[in-house]
Formats: sequence, C-alpha cells, structure tokens
Amino acid sequence: MNYSNHISDLIGNTPLVKLNKVTKDVQGTVLAKIESFNPGHSIKDRIGLQLIRDAEKKGILKKGGTIIEATSGNTGMGLALIAIQRGYKLICTMSDKQSKEKIDILKAMDVKVHICPTNVAPDHPDSYYSVAKKLNTEIPNSFYPNQYDNLSNKKAHYLTTGPEIWEQTDGKITHFVAGVGTGGTISGTAKFLKEKNKNIKVWGIDPYGSVFKKYHETNTFDEKEIYPYMTEGIGEDIIPKNVDFQLIDLFEKVSDKDAALMTRKLAKEEGILAGYSCGAALCGVIQLKNKLKKNDVVVVILPDHGSRYLAKIFNDEWMKKNKFI
Repeated sequence: MNYSNHISDLIGNTPLVKLNKVTKDVQGTVLAKIESFNPGHSIKDRIGLQLIRDAEKKGILKKGGTIIEATSGNTGMGLALIAIQRGYKLICTMSDKQSKEKIDILKAMDVKVHICPTNVAPDHPDSYYSVAKKLNTEIPNSFYPNQYDNLSNKKAHYLTTGPEIWEQTDGKITHFVAGVGTGGTISGTAKFLKEKNKNIKVWGIDPYGSVFKKYHETNTFDEKEIYPYMTEGIGEDIIPKNVDFQLIDLFEKVSDKDAALMTRKLAKEEGILAGYSCGAALCGVIQLKNKLKKNDVVVVILPDHGSRYLAKIFNDEWMKKNKFI
C-alpha cells in the first residue's frame, strides 16, 4: 500500500510548470513554482513545520501548549496542520484586510481567530503584531513563533525550496523571483541558490505602500512610503529580520490593480487558479522583461491558491468596487 501517515507528510516537493500565454512577450523560459500543491495550499506550510519543529527541539514549545501567531492567513494554516497532528491549540491574529475565506478556513481547522485593524502602526496596541504578543504574555504555556523575526522561517526555504528549485531546473536557473513579506521565502531560497551559483539574480516584488524597495536602495526607513494597500501576504511596514537585503539584487513595485488583473489572467490563460500575491510576482517578471535574454530560466514563486480570494479577486463586484475593472 502507498500512503502517507499524516497530511503534513505531503509538505514540499511542489511542481514547476512552464508559463506560456501570459509570458509570451518575455524572453527566456518562465517557470512557476506552484506552492498551492502543499496540503494547506500555500508555501507557508513549509515554515509552519519548521517553526514548530525547531521550537520543540529548543524546549520552547511544550506538550499541550498554545501557539499564538500574527498571520495574513497562510502561515496560520501551515501551523494548524502541525498543531492538529501534535495536539497543540492555535490562536491567530489577523488584520481586517485579509479575505473572509482565509478566516473561515482557519476556523474550520479549529483555530481561534482575532481580527485586528489594518490601518494602525505596528506598535499600536490594536495591531495584529501587538495583540499576538499580548496574548503570549497572558496565556500560560504559550509560544509566539513570530514568523517575521524567527530565522526558522528562512531556514525552511534554505532546506527545502532552494534545493527543490535547483534540482528541478538541473541547475540552469538564472533568475529567482518572489514577493517579499516576512522575507523568509526569498532570503532562504536565495541563500541556497547563490551558494550554488553566485550569478543567479534575485528579484523581490513589493506592493506600493510597503517600505522594502526604498529601504533596499537607500538604507532609509521612510514612513512616507507606508500607506494602506490591498495585495495580501507581501509588503511590510516593518523590516523583518528574515529579509536579507544583501541577497536581493533588486526590488520591483507592483500596483494592487495590476496584481489583481494578472491573477485573473493566470487563471484564464494558463488554467492556474492562484492567489493575489501570485499575480504580483508575475507582474514583476513582465515589468522587468527587458532585463531578460533568450536563454534565461526564470523561476517565479506562486505562494498560494486562488480559492482564498473568491470573494475578492474572482468576484466582479469587488473588482468593480475597487475600480480594477
């Protein structure tokens, strides 16, 4: 018989798929790493496992404990899979801009969810970061993974995502492209790939309203760069410790509208139902197409599944309301 002992055993080893129609004007081969093939339908399954595994080894997370995390939804799902397997309780804090589907999925997995306002400073007592920290101090035998600054996040991608991409492309990859949020995906994967070939270019995709691009170019944290945006899961109003700016060659800004339209185009022209930040990452590749040559091999991360965004990106009324169509 051929079976897995638990759903969490299926994390990783996601497929690489060539894009054709949406990248027809781009030189080179563009390959999508489709992370929705993880059992929790996102790349964050990888870090959910690593965060818990490392905390157990250090004795920070003990039997019967409660995990408390600030998340845009996908890390919460990744943590939930492992928490269910190992008997932990899970509480997630989320900002109110996240999709209803993400909240409902977490609740279906027996996660307690606290919704916090988006439009407040990170250190405001009502921010989803602050609420998570406060709950961690109040609840006995609790563990706050803090995916933003916990380097187990980056480690997960150094150990899994990077090696998978190197093997799947037979070492022929020339460019690696990913949206940047906590920074774990791009930094961990880039570290592995650049150790194999220092000439591989790494491009980070950043939404308007996030601080990363200007910080990377000027080493200045400019609060004027911070304003509300709709793209979920990427961009920040803080500088997480997992973002290694030395490994990222450039950042490209992508608008909410362009990301949303590309996400829809990906479904219609490639048959890939992907999430909002997936469209942003692909937009970044197309906006930077003049930097690519015929023999280049570009790998772009598609972090999650479109089912998380049915009431938003794939809903005509929401798209019209936001003047995207």
